[in-house]
Amino acid sequence: MSAPRVALFATCLTDTLYPETGKAVVRLLTRLGCDVDFPLAQTCCGQMHYNTGYHNHARPLARDYAATFEGYDHVVAPSGSCGAMVREIHPSLCGTSPAVERTYELSEFLVDVLGVTDVGAYFPHRVTYHPTCHSLRMLGVGDKPLSLLRAVKGLELVELPQAEQCCGFGGTFALKNAETSTAMLADKMRCVQDTGAQVLSAGDNSCLMHIGGGLSRLRTGVRTVHLAEILASTEEEPWAAATR
Repeated sequence: MSAPRVALFATCLTDTLYPETGKAVVRLLTRLGCDVDFPLAQTCCGQMHYNTGYHNHARPLARDYAATFEGYDHVVAPSGSCGAMVREIHPSLCGTSPAVERTYELSEFLVDVLGVTDVGAYFPHRVTYHPTCHSLRMLGVGDKPLSLLRAVKGLELVELPQAEQCCGFGGTFALKNAETSTAMLADKMRCVQDTGAQVLSAGDNSCLMHIGGGLSRLRTGVRTVHLAEILASTEEEPWAAATR
């Protein structure tokens, strides 16, 4: 049986600010037997445009997505937010396409498509997990990320209080409603600190950027690490704090 041909949809934020996450996805999926490609023609999914009312600007980006990722067996995104935009909103902009129907958030792809929860990872740290809004409410990934984390060798997973409460980022929401966003962030940071975790993980770098910025300003010592980077870490090639 040939290896599944998988395209990485890196997303804007990961590609420009957190490239280690994209590299981690490639290492992880290659280790699990996938043939991974990074189509250079990929651009933004159009979420920022759509959420601020510029639907006509988002539409050509949705068309470009369908064309760029056509022909792959699967498309994997390390973002519930962008994955939800593609799966839930793109069809309303320009109709469905094979690329849209084959798009998965990372944890969905691992559990539902590859059928694995133990990916051979090693991460000897105390970790808590924040389930991001779009992955939870639009994609419905449920406890798939937690199942993957529980199988990681050496990892101590601690429950995050009020886990399903939004962190306050919400893309342009954090800019338009800064005071409300900051108050929500304060609640989330308090819950993270209450766990005593060394690391906060999530499936979206946007939320990790928001929470991590706050935790850094408070000098809490808590690191933010994308789920992909934890799952890509092995005893032979462990995650290094210096990379983030």
